[in-house]
Amino acid sequence: MTTSVLVLGAGFGGLELSSRLASELRDEVEVTLIDRSDAFVFGFSKLDVMFGRQAAAAVRVPYAELSVPGVRFRQETITAIEPQQRRVLTDLGSYEADIVVVALGADYDVDATPGLAEEGHEFYSVAGAEAVREILPGFQAGRAVVGVCGPGFKCPPAPSEGALLLDEFLRARGVRDETSISLVMPFGTPLPPSPDTSAAILGRFAERGITFIPDRRVTALDTGTREAVLDDGGRVPFDLFLGVPVHTAPTVVRDSGLTQDGWIPVDPHTLATAFGGIYAVGDVTSVGTPKAGVFAEGAARVVADQLIARIRGEAEPPGYDGTGSCFVELGDGEVGRVDVDFFSTPGHPTGTFTAPTADTARDKANFGPTRRARWFG
Repeated sequence: MTTSVLVLGAGFGGLELSSRLASELRDEVEVTLIDRSDAFVFGFSKLDVMFGRQAAAAVRVPYAELSVPGVRFRQETITAIEPQQRRVLTDLGSYEADIVVVALGADYDVDATPGLAEEGHEFYSVAGAEAVREILPGFQAGRAVVGVCGPGFKCPPAPSEGALLLDEFLRARGVRDETSISLVMPFGTPLPPSPDTSAAILGRFAERGITFIPDRRVTALDTGTREAVLDDGGRVPFDLFLGVPVHTAPTVVRDSGLTQDGWIPVDPHTLATAFGGIYAVGDVTSVGTPKAGVFAEGAARVVADQLIARIRGEAEPPGYDGTGSCFVELGDGEVGRVDVDFFSTPGHPTGTFTAPTADTARDKANFGPTRRARWFG
C-alpha cells in the first residue's frame, strides 16, 4: 500500500523531509508539499540582500523548479488544520493523509513592538531586508541600534552578524567615525552555548567600537524621542533602528489546537505531537533547539528515517539528537562556525567554535547549492 504524507511548509524542514522520503521510498509514498510562497530563500541570504551583496531576485529559488520525482508541490494558503482527522484545508481545497508534518516555521509580529513599524525597520523578511538596503546609503551619521524585540528568534548569530556587517558597510563608505552601533540582545552573551564563539564576537565588537547591551530586549520604540525602550525601562537613543521582530507561530497553527504556550510541543526524540500521525519540525515547535534552518533540517531527517523504517517494517532508528552547526559572519569576508549540542547535557547546551578559515568560508558558500540540488532535483 502507498502511504500518503502531507507536508505543510516548504522551508528547511519541509524540503528536507519531502526530498528524503521521495528518494528513499519512491513508489511506496505519495508526498504533497504545500506552501503559500512561490519561492524558497535561505535565511542568511537576507543579510546579503540588506547590504547589497545580492539582489532579492537572485536569492529566490522558485518552487516551480522543484523536480524531485514523487513530490507534488502545491502553492496554496493553509486556512485550517484539523489534527484529529489529519485533514488540512486551503484556499483551493482540502487534503487528508496518513501522515501530516507541520513545518510552517515562525511568523513575525511587527505590531507586537509599538513604534517598530513607524520608526524602525525589521530585517528578518526579504521585504524588510530590501527596505533596509534602500535606506542604508542615506545613513551618514548618527546612532544605529540593532535590537531584538522578543525572547526567542531565528538564527541566534544573525543580530551579531547584522551589527558587524553594518560596521563593515559604514567603514567602506568612510562614515563609520560619524556613527555609533549598539546591539541589544536578550542573552548575556551573543551565543550562550559556546563561550568561545561569544568571545570571538565580543572581541570583534571591541575592535570595531560596537556596544553590546546584554540581557535586554526592546519592548517599544518611542516615536517622540526616538529611543528604544528596553524591558527594564532603560532607553537607548537611535537615528537608525534595525529590529528583530517578535516571533510567533502562524495563526492557522495556533487555531488548530496543536499549540501549548504558543508553540507545538513534540516528543523531543521522535518529533511526534500528541495527535496520532501528526509530527512537527522546525521553528513552529518548542522542542528545545534554536529556531534555525539547520535544526529544522536535522529534525526532518529524523522524522523521515522513522517513517521509512515504519513503512519498511524495520527497527526504529535513533531519535533526534538536538545538534546543529551554524556559520557566523564576522565581517570583512571572515566566516567562523559554531557546532552546538542541546540534548547531551539537558539544560546545559554546549558549543564549540571553529575560527575563520578559507575552508569554512568555502563550506558556507557551498551550503546553499548542495541543498538546492538535493531538495529541488
